[in-house]
Amino acid sequence: MIAIADGGSTKCDWVILNHEGNFLHKTETIGFNPNLIDVEKIPTELQNNTLLFDARFKINRVFFYGSGCGIRENCDKIEHALSKFFTRSEFVIKEDLTAAAYSAYNGKPAIVCILGTGSNSCFFDGENIKRELPSLGFMLGDDGSGCALGKILVKNYFMKKLPPDLHKNFSETYQLEIDELIKNIYHNPRANAYLANFSKFILERKNHPFLQHLVFQELKNYFEFQVLPYEESKTCEINFVGSIAFYYEDILRAAAAEFHLNIGSIVQKPIEKLVEYHRKYILRS
Repeated sequence: MIAIADGGSTKCDWVILNHEGNFLHKTETIGFNPNLIDVEKIPTELQNNTLLFDARFKINRVFFYGSGCGIRENCDKIEHALSKFFTRSEFVIKEDLTAAAYSAYNGKPAIVCILGTGSNSCFFDGENIKRELPSLGFMLGDDGSGCALGKILVKNYFMKKLPPDLHKNFSETYQLEIDELIKNIYHNPRANAYLANFSKFILERKNHPFLQHLVFQELKNYFEFQVLPYEESKTCEINFVGSIAFYYEDILRAAAAEFHLNIGSIVQKPIEKLVEYHRKYILRS
């Protein structure tokens, strides 16, 4: 059996294939970003998933693409943790940006963007990934992401910048005190996911003019910092994966138009396209 995993900071999608590449199972776990969780807890999390637990000895190849796996040290940590559970497997560990590039590939070179809990970008020509910009994490980067949207919403709430109706809605929905906020930001290993949860408030009211402007400005930040530095941005399609890109497609395209950029495909969950790429380009070889 073959396992393919697409892991964000919040959750991880898993697909199990037989050796002919035929679909067998699909499941989900929490995200395994080594920058945000104790990797020693990964085997326990996997054991709690009945489907993976039952298949663990039958799986002999694992392709894991995860947030935080852009450096060799973190890849090694993930492989070590996974090997304690998938004891009969060989591993390919790469960052989630690679999964995004594979899943968004439609036969021609393109800039590939992640807009989910976090954000990222690269240029992919079908074989090689060119990445010119570092991932600065949710404290300094992740422009346009669910985390960034949640962060700016919470800031506007506590600094009394929200319109009265939104301020009242937010207060009644979360009953959030500043002490609780500070605790969850500075003493929580999954602070980025915590902040991203507040973006649901925006999504549920996405037609509100104030929130539309907030999202528009944040997506313009994303293009400015994570897309425009690529020289290919003026000539190539720009493809997206992730829930933020999917749910705010209309605002995303409007923000792109400000910079005269050409938006191509937008994929909400890349796992199915990722599996398709493996069948076509990787498993055959």
